[in-house]
Amino acid sequence: MPVPAALLRECGDDWPVPWWLPGGNAQTIWPALFARRFDGTPPRFRRERWTTPDGDFIDVDFLHDTDRRREAPLLVLFHGLEGSSASHYAVAFADWARGNGWRMAVPHFRGCSGELNHGPRAYHSGDFEEIGWILGRARAGCGAPLAAVGVSLGGNALLRWAEEAGESASATARAVAAISSPIDLAAGGRAIVRGFNRHVYNRMFMRTMRAKALAKLAQHPGLFDRERLLAARDLYEFDNVFTAPLHGYRDTEDYWARGSAKPHLARIRIPALVLNARNDPFVPAACLPHAHEVGAHVTLWQPARGGHVGFAQGDFPADVRGLPCAVMAWLQQGMGRATQCLDG
Repeated sequence: MPVPAALLRECGDDWPVPWWLPGGNAQTIWPALFARRFDGTPPRFRRERWTTPDGDFIDVDFLHDTDRRREAPLLVLFHGLEGSSASHYAVAFADWARGNGWRMAVPHFRGCSGELNHGPRAYHSGDFEEIGWILGRARAGCGAPLAAVGVSLGGNALLRWAEEAGESASATARAVAAISSPIDLAAGGRAIVRGFNRHVYNRMFMRTMRAKALAKLAQHPGLFDRERLLAARDLYEFDNVFTAPLHGYRDTEDYWARGSAKPHLARIRIPALVLNARNDPFVPAACLPHAHEVGAHVTLWQPARGGHVGFAQGDFPADVRGLPCAVMAWLQQGMGRATQCLDG
């Protein structure tokens, strides 16, 4: 399914990033910290705690403003690495949902809601089983159409679910979208440990992830080698000690290979948008798929600019509400609904 013509007329192969945000790093960092993400008052959320099949829990935040509209379509948004319902993109999508009468849910991956989960497992980029369980429960409680958006890590995991579910995915979700997702985990993993990325993004992620891992070790003594974890200086080493062995992978290489969505995109059988800016600091343009590598149900949208989950536009201090506008226009088209892109 093509990108809506109105969006192509406005953006073409690019995204209308303000001139004063040059380069992928500025287009990543500024939107996350300073750009406008809602109109008027901030969206409000109501939290539910769901018991997982293995006896643990996840926390799901529902958009309070539209929560009672049971007949309205439901958007499920899966956040990125160390994200939450407070992330700038989650708030922007909630603002869109509030303005367009959609219900919205933001499930928190284990350990990301502000409280450490009970079991030994955490979350990872290839966790399609968890995605499937969450979407199944959300669908069971929803009498209206459901669409799902995954951001960064959440997008890769969402695509992996769609790939594994195949034809059966349509019974759960009408359409899905992945934004700035590292669908080639090895390429993304190599990119984040180089140069500026290593000193800024890698250090930021390692600070919070190491603390959570050590808290998990206090819960479950002997779960992994504490000294090896303390010696880990990047995500590759962290995944070797923590993420891979705790989730059934041999090592980082095995996790990155089996967890990547890119090799299996042709298996998807529901409308799926894969949106990646070609100047994303985390996801090198050279690793992005070409049209001949995906199936007929997958749309690739690869604007030249936008950064990593940035996609800011407009006057200072810029606005990130154009991202949900564009993505939801595509999803509504994919769901067979009338589309209307709000002005950014």
